[in-house]
Amino acid sequence: MLLAQDLVYVSGGNTVNLLAIWRAHGVDRAMRRAWEAGVVLCGLSAGSLCWFEGGVTDSYGGDLAALPDGLGFLPGSHCPHYDGEPRRRPTYRRLVAAGAIPPGVAADDGVGLLYAGTELREIVTSRPGAQAYRVEAAGETPIPARPLSPAPPAPQ
Repeated sequence: MLLAQDLVYVSGGNTVNLLAIWRAHGVDRAMRRAWEAGVVLCGLSAGSLCWFEGGVTDSYGGDLAALPDGLGFLPGSHCPHYDGEPRRRPTYRRLVAAGAIPPGVAADDGVGLLYAGTELREIVTSRPGAQAYRVEAAGETPIPARPLSPAPPAPQ
């Protein structure tokens, strides 16, 4: 079924549970086959984090912690909600600096990361001033995002 889709959207939720259920039922392998066949995989929050090697999650009961075992389709780690939750930024930077998760890319709320294969090609935002960041042990480097044009008004 996944191979027959043009796009698979994964919403937010508990990333740890999502990955466990997918792995128990072979959905992780089916998702990889779909991705390798060119199906667009996307999502927000858990649906953004799951594609990476790891990242920051609140799936273990509310406190932020390292997620060391994402699907690994995309290299490195990821942190969604970088500016949307006050503890995300310092936790992600601390976990990367400590080597608990690999360096990666963080995204402010409202920011989309566009990958072609495993290469980050473009960053877009629906929020003025929102952007992405490359995060390494030594710190973070902002990556500006291209603002998306507002939708034209609906005909009346």
